[in-house]
Amino acid sequence: MQISIGEITLQGNLGIPENASGIVLFAHGSGSSRRSPRNQYVARVLRDAGLATLLFDLLTPEEEQEDIQSARLRFDIGLLARRLVGTTDWVKDNASTSDLDMGYFGASTGAAAALVAAAQKPEVAAVVSRGGRPDLAADFLHRVKAPTLFIVGGRDLPILQINQEALRKINAEKELSLVPGASHLFEEPGALEEVAKLAARWFKSHLGAGRRK
Repeated sequence: MQISIGEITLQGNLGIPENASGIVLFAHGSGSSRRSPRNQYVARVLRDAGLATLLFDLLTPEEEQEDIQSARLRFDIGLLARRLVGTTDWVKDNASTSDLDMGYFGASTGAAAALVAAAQKPEVAAVVSRGGRPDLAADFLHRVKAPTLFIVGGRDLPILQINQEALRKINAEKELSLVPGASHLFEEPGALEEVAKLAARWFKSHLGAGRRK
């Protein structure tokens, strides 16, 4: 599907299970896209839990080609956050999703974009960060009001320290969950399954209002 934001169009995949209790927008990490197998797996688990999901590309196809060469845009957190804010507005204006509570799932640099966007969109009801880089959103962390869950691999020590420092700066409901034995990409057996379970539990507890009558 196509998501129009001003003069640009982004590509996305929207999945809405019956009687969805909320919708989760995915902000992928560095050099990734809506085709990320890790995010696709988490999205399937969320849909099985009764949550709608929107996986979308933060960059246009032309920008993705540029980024492959330069690796510049993937670290432009301001740009990525603006795209997420624009997509949030699109979701609120879309007839099939307008009455759903909304959450963000961000990975790596996408988690920074999710936190920056959440600081600007008070209607966002929950944020989950997987192996995130909240340090790249440092100036916005104190403005985040959405309940925020940081998920970090137990072996991902540099990212763990970054997330511990970010946790102290957020003035909202917050939690840090370690996945024992997991590295940054959660490639170890059972690690991604644990991420998906933690994310589903967090979103289900905070997006419970569902469709407003």
